[in-house]
Order: sequence, then C-alpha cells, then structure tokens
Amino acid sequence: MDLQKRPEPTAPASVKPAELRASDADRDRITDILRDALAEGRLTAEEHSERVEGVLATKTVGELDQFVRDLPVAHGPRATPAYSIAPNRPTAGAIPLEPDDNVVAVFSAAVRKGRWRAGRRIHAYAVFGSVEIDLSEAIFEYPQVVIRAISVFGSVDIRVPENVSLRGSGAGVLGSFEVKTLDGGDTGAPVVYVDGLAVLGSVEAKPKRGKLIADILDRVTGRVSERLDKSLRKHLDR
Repeated sequence: MDLQKRPEPTAPASVKPAELRASDADRDRITDILRDALAEGRLTAEEHSERVEGVLATKTVGELDQFVRDLPVAHGPRATPAYSIAPNRPTAGAIPLEPDDNVVAVFSAAVRKGRWRAGRRIHAYAVFGSVEIDLSEAIFEYPQVVIRAISVFGSVDIRVPENVSLRGSGAGVLGSFEVKTLDGGDTGAPVVYVDGLAVLGSVEAKPKRGKLIADILDRVTGRVSERLDKSLRKHLDR
C-alpha cells in the first residue's frame, strides 16, 4: 500500500526586531529620552506632549524610533538595545518588581486618595460601580503616570494637582469620556495620561483646585522640621 507523502512543514518566517511588539519598557525608554529633550530645550512643551501621546499608542518597536529620530541620542551609540527581551516567567508565588495598580469596583465603590504612592500604570475598572482616584496628595515616583480607565454602567473620577500636565484620549459609547487638558507650568512636573472607554457610563479627569505638589511637599517638610525641633527641645531639657 502506497503512503501519501505528507508535505514538509515550512519554517516560520523570521520577524525583524523592528516588527516586534513594543513593550512597556520600550515605551518608557523613549519617554525618558523625550523628557530629557524637553529639559534641554530641544522640544517645546506642546511637541513633547504630542510625541509622548504617540509613543503610548505605538504598537511596534520600529515605530518608536520616529519620535526621537531628530534628537542627538538617536545618532549616537546605543546604551541600551533597540528592544527589550521579555524576562522569564516568574515562579509561582513570585511578586513582580513593578506591578500595575488596579482599582476595581463591581457593584460597589473604590477610592484611592490621600497620601499614597502613584505607580507608573494604574488600571481603573468600574462596572455598575464607582471609582475615585485622587492624585492631589499622592507621591509621584515617575515622570509619567498612565491611567487606563474602563467604565461600564459606572463612573471613574480622576483628580490631579493643578501644577501637573494632564492629557487624555478615549471614547464614550452612549457614555461620557472627558479629560480636561492641563499644561503644568513646571517642566519637571509629572505628566498624567488618561485613556480608556466609557460604555453607558462616565470617565472624567480634571485638576483639583487649590492642590499643588509644591504645597504638599512644603507641608510634609514643615511637619518633619516641627517634629525634629520638638525632639531637640526634649533632648536639651533633659
């Protein structure tokens, strides 16, 4: 009996590095370069904002280079590879070094406010519920904070200090997605980006009047100084 010869499997086509999907680390590397270019005066605040928004929406590694092509760093020797290699999967029970911050409300309410540390990426999900993210007194550890807000029959309210930059792009499907654009006066102030989707719900991001990062730092510094003075007086009275 003759056996039909099966076709030999073809080798998968090789993917060029520029065609690889961009990771968060790849985007962070480019946004850091753009931040330095802004501080050096090579980019205006408007150009910086437009390019960072483009970086966050980029899909592949090759597309990232277009945002720094006209900057000196793009024509010098690379200190880091053009793309980052995905690390090995963590073992069971391992804690990631930089996890995303998730704020979830399903038929309930979730609030993140007060003196808390804002991560690089925050995910807010409101499903038949409400989420409130108040950054007016938060500690910013990163120059850019990205908030992904999804609202389905719910609401996501985001408040930021007056002296940060606020950007956003999203969509509303029988709902409202509103981000009040804000340009921080200080080039070193953090930039908050809000994107996402509102389906029969609402997403709103705007500054909180009377709240400034500098004021918060002054109050904290004043409290620390006051405590040191009290401790010193107690020591001298002994």
